[in-house]
Amino acid sequence: MGQIDNTAAQEPGRHSGPAGPGDGPVSPTAAAMVRWRPLRLGEVVLSDECELGRWQQRNSTRTLPHCIERLYSSGAMANLERVGAGAGGTEPHRGMHFSDSDVYKVLEAVAWDSRRGLPGGVEEFAGSAVGLISRAQRQDGYLNSWFQGQHPELAWHDLRWGHELYCAGHLLQAAVANRRADLAPELLDVANKLLAHLVATFSLDDGDGRLEGVCGHPEVETALVEFYRLTGDPLALRLAQRQVGLRGRADVALPTSGLLGDRRFPLSYFLHHAPVRERALATGHAVRELYLQAGVVDVAVEAYDEELLGASEAIWEDLFATKTYITGAHGSRHRDESIGDAYELPSDRAYAETCAAIASFQWNWRLLLATGRARYADAMERVFWNTIAGSVPRPGTEFFYSNTLHLQTGHDGTDEDSPRHRLPWYKCACCPPNLARLMASIQAYLVTKDSSGLQVHMPFTGTVSTTGPAGPVELAVRSDHPWGGTTDFKVTGCQPGQPWALWVRWPEWADREGAQVTLNGLPIHVPIEGSYIKVERQWATGDGLSVSTPVPIRAVRAHWRVDAVRGCAAVQRGPLVYCIEADDLAEGTALEDVALDLAEPLLPGGDVPAGLEGYVQVVVHASGRHCGGPGGPLYEDRLPGAAGSLGPAGTYGLAAAADAPGSEPLALTLVPYFARGNRPSPAMRVWAPALGPGDQAAPPPSA
Repeated sequence: MGQIDNTAAQEPGRHSGPAGPGDGPVSPTAAAMVRWRPLRLGEVVLSDECELGRWQQRNSTRTLPHCIERLYSSGAMANLERVGAGAGGTEPHRGMHFSDSDVYKVLEAVAWDSRRGLPGGVEEFAGSAVGLISRAQRQDGYLNSWFQGQHPELAWHDLRWGHELYCAGHLLQAAVANRRADLAPELLDVANKLLAHLVATFSLDDGDGRLEGVCGHPEVETALVEFYRLTGDPLALRLAQRQVGLRGRADVALPTSGLLGDRRFPLSYFLHHAPVRERALATGHAVRELYLQAGVVDVAVEAYDEELLGASEAIWEDLFATKTYITGAHGSRHRDESIGDAYELPSDRAYAETCAAIASFQWNWRLLLATGRARYADAMERVFWNTIAGSVPRPGTEFFYSNTLHLQTGHDGTDEDSPRHRLPWYKCACCPPNLARLMASIQAYLVTKDSSGLQVHMPFTGTVSTTGPAGPVELAVRSDHPWGGTTDFKVTGCQPGQPWALWVRWPEWADREGAQVTLNGLPIHVPIEGSYIKVERQWATGDGLSVSTPVPIRAVRAHWRVDAVRGCAAVQRGPLVYCIEADDLAEGTALEDVALDLAEPLLPGGDVPAGLEGYVQVVVHASGRHCGGPGGPLYEDRLPGAAGSLGPAGTYGLAAAADAPGSEPLALTLVPYFARGNRPSPAMRVWAPALGPGDQAAPPPSA
């Protein structure tokens, strides 16, 4: 476990005063067990000159209005309106039974976005939605439009599939956001009534006579902690602790009514198969696991529970050692949207749900705050710039729910489960609102501070205005990330006084020997502490720091146990994973017949294919081979060592196919994975059969 800064710690679990307006989505109390603390939401401002800033602007002007329109057209708003009008049961519920959560996530996104000003109609939505929610809430504080409108007698009787606590969690988070953004603070009244109902309903201690139960879809745990951080209500934290403590206990039932879900899934799907503190393996439904772990870390740092924090880190070790896609995504099975077994990472059947990627980003942020370990920032960068960035295109109004790493030529794609192109909405619409709320608050995940100074975890272009160890500090930041490796800092305002440090993460993909750091134009040598460049001095207004890292192009191979991509290679440039798209192949060349030739160099290029201009800045040029076509037997008996046998590439017949008559060299252009699916042909692959030096699969690790 990383070093923990205890200088601000008080009695474990004791609140040090409610967090005020302006805080971001994650705001640990002063008593929390954390190494680093996030800046407030308005203390980092993104510029439209950088990829992040342009994306956030698209989120404001395109994605958020689109989500709001879909809440109305999908019936999610009508469900609440009908219940609020006392007309529950007069019409069927429209959409999924947890559609309320989509409304709450959009409300949260609108609140965070209001810090920059809202376009016409969006602010009006917030007021209208809060009015609907308030009218729909029962007098006792209960709120769920499906149960109230369809089966009020089943409230809290289907914890396995009902998603009642899941929806409650998203409402609590929306209330936190609206209070901190000072947009629709009256939502806090609804949330307080809901919390009072939850505390009156659910057990806080063994034998207290209340309902001992957890939600089949974790999420409420992290929401309760953040609500505690906002309000100082100790019952919110106690209920969060209790939810974590009850999960996985054999004597705690997970009841179902039989109306809402499939009973065939095991308890591990719901993360209710073993107590949280006793688990060491990541398993089950990917989104549920990752949301649970975010809540576990939140509870651990507020309750000062190092053992619980260690339990979450143990899950991280397993998940990121053996069950994470190269794009940072999680979820290898479509049937139950689950994580799968160790090294079970199929490309063409990757589920890799967008919500799981967002949950991973959120969990890693909490671990980064708690421990200060750079590996969590590395994981955030990987999943953000590949899976999250790829789930929404440049227009901002279509989305991927699952994020495959290989879409085969001729793939049907008529099912929402694995479409050929992004869709404007989904029956289960969890991902688009989730993207909207993350991007509305993304600036809150970039910079932290502690008693030593400021830490920059993800490069950006914009400004920082906060209070450091020596007083107010203002920085102008300019970065060419993710296309380049240079970030420049200019101190535009500070008070002279004690020295303080500026920490800049040295990314996992950069060679540590290639650092170039200059201070006021002169090269300096600085240490790398825990994967962070640390420059400590008495800073003065006008000082400039430049940190430049090489951005290498790498051919990457998977561990030899990942059978699905044995004999294949993927290409990365800096933080970006690249892919081959059928649009960039010669007419008549099928994606499945192409191999990478690693004997030739991989080179960057600025000649971006038509249709991706202004969206992609750097492509990768590679050499390849056309290895035949679909003719010939599906299976063929070959003697060991014979032509076409299992060779050093680890792929049957690949070497022979490359040398066969009709095989020919190809010039290949690879584009960033996040830019896939923006052109007519959907066929794409990240991992391609590879020829050339280093063809052997990685050997087993030494004992």
